[in-house]
Amino acid sequence: MLSAVMDYLRSCWGPASPAGRPRRGSDAAGRQDGLLWYKDGGQVVDGEFSMAVVQANNLLEDHSQVESGPLSATDPSLQGTFVGVYDGHGGPETARYINDHLFNHLRRFASEHKCMSADVIRKAFRATEEGFISVVSSQWSLRPQLAAVGSCCLVGVVCSGTLYVANLGDSRAVLGRLVKGTGEVLAMQLSAEHNASYEEVRRELQAAHPDDPHIVVLKHNVWRVKGIIQITRSIGDVYLKKPEFNREPLHSKFRLQETFRRPLLSSDPAITVHQIQPTDKFIIFASDGLWEHLSNQEAVDMVQSSPRNGIARRLVKAAMQEAAKKREMRYSDLKKIDRGVRRHFHDDITVIVVFFDSNATATAAWSRPTVSLRGGGVPIPSNTLAPFSVPTELNSSY
Repeated sequence: MLSAVMDYLRSCWGPASPAGRPRRGSDAAGRQDGLLWYKDGGQVVDGEFSMAVVQANNLLEDHSQVESGPLSATDPSLQGTFVGVYDGHGGPETARYINDHLFNHLRRFASEHKCMSADVIRKAFRATEEGFISVVSSQWSLRPQLAAVGSCCLVGVVCSGTLYVANLGDSRAVLGRLVKGTGEVLAMQLSAEHNASYEEVRRELQAAHPDDPHIVVLKHNVWRVKGIIQITRSIGDVYLKKPEFNREPLHSKFRLQETFRRPLLSSDPAITVHQIQPTDKFIIFASDGLWEHLSNQEAVDMVQSSPRNGIARRLVKAAMQEAAKKREMRYSDLKKIDRGVRRHFHDDITVIVVFFDSNATATAAWSRPTVSLRGGGVPIPSNTLAPFSVPTELNSSY
């Protein structure tokens, strides 16, 4: 437990890059333009990528990473690309913790199994969840609000011609697939979403909690688990998974009035295993901030019709333009609104696009690029944690 706490504190006080790799120069690490951070293009083992993040919350709650190179700590021949999008809620701490630990867990389990698999990914998720619970437990008397912080977790792994997509929550991975007969590129969603707004998700919850008629409640015209949270699977949100954290000193705003016997939320990811085809052109990984404003096909059409370089930034801009239009304001005026207040207009948005290169598998292992990159936000002191605040209905989609 002590090691988990120290890892967490190190992550808050300027973490090292994953797998111990040094961070590179400013251009390699992306650029900042106001609330927008972006890396327009780069090479990965399996092709190319583009990445962008726009901040809306006072503290960036979306965290993200791209790792490319060895996926095992012991076998340099196990090469591939890892993509992570972590959409936090209640604060940035859980998303930040995932960013610091999940990929390292994946490399450790890949080393043990001597391969990449759905089981390796599932074990990495479980170890990350258990690690964060240990931090919450050790910090309970000092920072009880950590029990009410959580994160969605979307992961993609490309390895040896196979694409693995694992998801908790409502971020989304959408594949662009070429239709040979027509030349169209169609959207194919590869991630399963866990949001109580979907009837099948509500049925799943009700089946898991047959003795609780109020497991999902329609509140202010939005379906929520126990009237509190929309997502049904996450890392963190420990107060809804372990009853010993549903009590004082946690603020009464978070606590349920009644106790519960089994976890109300799950941390078991839905995993899709997809064999990459020659007609698979690219995949878009994004937090729900993008999908609130663009459909799957609209996003795929934009990627297909645009240059690769800077495409993630263009998708973010398109979502912000739609957000401005919905509020009957100009995009240029929306850009002037500072973080915090900006959250009333749109959420944090993270977009990572990976383009598949069918020739990449023929590239010699020693010549493949090694990438270790994290999405950025407005610079803040490295030891800053989210202040304790009671969430408002207006500000939160969770």
